[in-house]
This record gives sequence, structure tokens and C-alpha cells, in this order.
Amino acid sequence: MAHSLSPECTPLKHAYDSCFNTWFEGYLEPAITHSKNLPQGQRNEYAQQKAEEFQSKCGLVWTQYKECVQKAVRDRGLGGLLDQAREENPLREPPSSSVPTGTPSSGTGS
Repeated sequence: MAHSLSPECTPLKHAYDSCFNTWFEGYLEPAITHSKNLPQGQRNEYAQQKAEEFQSKCGLVWTQYKECVQKAVRDRGLGGLLDQAREENPLREPPSSSVPTGTPSSGTGS
């Protein structure tokens, strides 16, 4: 696994990556297998259940890792560069039905 932006964040990154990858394998397999056979309402319910599962299993370590990286960004004086990048290339919100809430992706290299 890659290192984080700051050495003190690397153990949290590894813990989060491991948790996310385990959770995602359990999310992806059934989602692919049954997605064509389930009505939209059941797919949405499944996605919501998996989002809640993510929060209960990985939410705490995600929050700790994110806070550590945000502190490292501030400590290195990178906040202004991030603000400028966000202004120049703002992120677009995905359609609400395509991504369960609270499920950040792994492997960002931060």
C-alpha cells in the first residue's frame, strides 16, 4: 500500500484502505450478481444498507484518517493551492441514486 501525505497518517491510511477494500468486495459481488434482477426500490434499499454497514465498520477510521490528512495539508501550507484547484475545477455532484452516501473511495494516495 502507498504512503500517506504525512508519515503519521500512514497507519490510518493502511487501516482505512484495508477496511474499505474488504467492505467494497462485499458490496460489489452481490451488487453485480443481482442488480439486473432487483427492482429499483430494492437496489436503493441494498445501497442504503451497504452505506450504513460502511459507516459502522469503516466510518471511524475514515474520519480519523481524513482529519489527519487535513491537518497535514494545513501544516504544509497547501490549503491555498487546494482552494485554487477547487475554484478552477469544481467537483460535480453525482446523481443521488448512483452512489451511496458516506462511501468515499479508497486508493486516493493521500
